[in-house]
Amino acid sequence: MTTVAAYAAPSAKAPLERTTIERREVGEFDVLIDIKFAGICHSDIHQAREGWGEAIFPMVPGHEIAGVVSEVGPGVTKFAVGDRVGVGCMVDSCRECENCKAGLEQYCTGGGMVGTYNAVGKDGEPTYGGYSQKIVVDENYVVRVPDGLALDVAAPLLCAGITTYSPLKHWNAGPGKKVAVLGMGGLGHMGVKIAHALGAEVTVLSQSLRKKDDGLRLGADHYYATSDPETFKKLAGTFDVILSTVSAPLNLDAYLSLLRTDGAFVNVGAPEEPVALNLFSVIGGRKTLAGSGIGGIQETQEMLDFCAEHGFGAEIELISASEINDAYERVLASDVRYRFVIDTATI
Repeated sequence: MTTVAAYAAPSAKAPLERTTIERREVGEFDVLIDIKFAGICHSDIHQAREGWGEAIFPMVPGHEIAGVVSEVGPGVTKFAVGDRVGVGCMVDSCRECENCKAGLEQYCTGGGMVGTYNAVGKDGEPTYGGYSQKIVVDENYVVRVPDGLALDVAAPLLCAGITTYSPLKHWNAGPGKKVAVLGMGGLGHMGVKIAHALGAEVTVLSQSLRKKDDGLRLGADHYYATSDPETFKKLAGTFDVILSTVSAPLNLDAYLSLLRTDGAFVNVGAPEEPVALNLFSVIGGRKTLAGSGIGGIQETQEMLDFCAEHGFGAEIELISASEINDAYERVLASDVRYRFVIDTATI
């Protein structure tokens, strides 16, 4: 076992504090990663504060991890010491079910994927995430960060990037398609960049116009305020895909009215409360109300390569570990453009 410094929530809703955790010894197929940067995802806050249900404490959040391999097990073939790598939202799965074999490990039906934190590994021990100095992960759940991507702007791609890339690819965002990204935050700004790079006509739907200049700079063709009732009249029946990155309850019927026939409203934001729906909103127009998780390991690698090819990472604000609690409050206040990233050298 290796003792490393980390930041953990000792209990639900408690401030995160510096502590130490134990990492397992490097096994035959494991890689030891010196974590350089860890993104702060809204999911971290939901889980650390038990917004999504009962959680495991102490909790070391963080599933947007970028670092450098410092040791490999004797059976490792995919990575070598010195490689630049990333770890996202999962560190294991059953590997035997239909989904795992199809590269859809995020939808594992053989017990579910093992989360990078707030989960229990196959060894029966709690998993601890990226707000720490090091992590040990099976090589099959590690991805390579291309040379064209700096590690700090690559870290948020391990969740925010793949969470938007996967549904945009699945629902065929591309030339000739009109895509709306709902919410201009940590996920939303990546949705704009990726949808634009895929060739779609991109519209941002945000509560206000205060981030309009950013949206247009990042690749949006249009930008509308959802607080203006005229927006819903003007855009009725417009979009092939609406990607909702919002983690607050929405008036789904209003947004479904913005879809064309056979359009899809895809949720990647996960509100803590149930939402209401009038089924006539999907019956009329043969519309789809859908959801999407992260991506599988192969698709996550594809996403990183795509972002490197197109020359972009996340828009970040680099912080020290001592600023994590303040950063959580700023995320809740939508006061970040667009992803906080912890410099783990400060842990």
